[in-house]
Amino acid sequence: MDPLSAALKTAASGLEAQSVRLRVVAENMANAQTTGSAPGENPYQRKTIGFVSELDALTGASMVRIESIGRDNSEFSIEFDPGHSAADENGMVKLPNVNVLVEMADMREANRSYEANLQTIKQARELISMTIDLLRTSS
Repeated sequence: MDPLSAALKTAASGLEAQSVRLRVVAENMANAQTTGSAPGENPYQRKTIGFVSELDALTGASMVRIESIGRDNSEFSIEFDPGHSAADENGMVKLPNVNVLVEMADMREANRSYEANLQTIKQARELISMTIDLLRTSS
């Protein structure tokens, strides 16, 4: 397979991976304040995403694949709020292990990576178009 098609395929796999990453980050941010519904129940647990690089045997292109979507096993923070519906007998409520600042940084990084892959696709398409124009004019 030609290098431009391989670049398109690689960038497309990156777009898909970053799209899923953005969805996971958005879900974490949306649930940053989601506590359990009953006393002592665990709140929302932050999701994590893992990527792996693999070689596509057909094209020879290096592809990005989502290896896993897992859970962050870090501790939940605890807050004193005796009026909360999820408060235990001591008035303590477990809060999600989501740090909004970390999620914002992750979202920004995923967005930039998505844009870089999109720019790669645009450049490859432009080069393919220029090649076709050169072939047309030379015949």
